[in-house]
Amino acid sequence: MALVLCTGSDPVVMKTRQLLLEQAGHTVIVASTDSQVEKACKSHQFDLAIIDQNVSPAVKQRFFLLLRKHCASTRILELNRPFNDRTLEKADAWLVMPSETPEQLLELVTALAQKEPTAAPSDEQLTD
Repeated sequence: MALVLCTGSDPVVMKTRQLLLEQAGHTVIVASTDSQVEKACKSHQFDLAIIDQNVSPAVKQRFFLLLRKHCASTRILELNRPFNDRTLEKADAWLVMPSETPEQLLELVTALAQKEPTAAPSDEQLTD
């Protein structure tokens, strides 16, 4: 199964997501600040990072850049609220939350975790 980094700001949502993913067999680390994301990336090689729908677009962008800098090959899943546009056009996948069922999130996490690691993007690709 996958090693997943879950980022977000709502502790209840993060704990619920962590329990859901762990029940499906994934290992989950939670980070809610820039320094926690950076520290987690320096300590682990994640298969997938999930950026929560409850953080602002600016925070999503910061988390994305930190992940690309410190966890370059980690795939990134951006979660969005209904009727909100994607913030991270260079993420690997997107899912509107709340989804119809928790299984949608689990299926997407499993699919992304099974993909071959992607090549690390250059600094130029990150700023395009």
